[in-house]
Amino acid sequence: MSRLILFNKPFGVLCQFSDDGSGKPTLAQYVKVPGVYPAGRLDTDSEGLLLLTDDGQLQARIADPQFKLAKTYLVQVEGVPDAAALEALRRGVQLKDGLTRPAGAEAISPPPLWPRGSPIRVRQSIPDSWIKLTLREGKNRQVRRMTAAVGFPTLRLVRWGIGEWSVEGLEPGEWREAAV
Repeated sequence: MSRLILFNKPFGVLCQFSDDGSGKPTLAQYVKVPGVYPAGRLDTDSEGLLLLTDDGQLQARIADPQFKLAKTYLVQVEGVPDAAALEALRRGVQLKDGLTRPAGAEAISPPPLWPRGSPIRVRQSIPDSWIKLTLREGKNRQVRRMTAAVGFPTLRLVRWGIGEWSVEGLEPGEWREAAV
């Protein structure tokens, strides 16, 4: 039977089990389950849901964009996106490596998240706000590049959900098994 682990990856943790020599913490310090591997990735400076499994077919179904599994992100941005910026995110944004697929994008109230281990950049003269983005693809650093392309750089990035799975109820560094 396949195993599926929902892990709330803290800020600053490498999305791999092996040490890269940087001194940064790895998944091995949090998930002591042999034979599981990440289905997809999260940048070191991103937080939230990471799925791990011991099933190669399930891993491919989760990570491969051809299956178009929705990934939901809560994104704190510098500034307050207007309707035009949100509409641009919904239509798709031109990046150096091509046009992104249309995304779900909406302004939200600040979510009740855990404190981040490292503070975000704050500018007294520029407000910040939150948006919820739902993507069905996974280009490298896509959310950060999309928000920057519409004029609102990402300050904090939390992946909240992948498909039917959510990080809700998990504190940073905690994990639980889920039904497959």
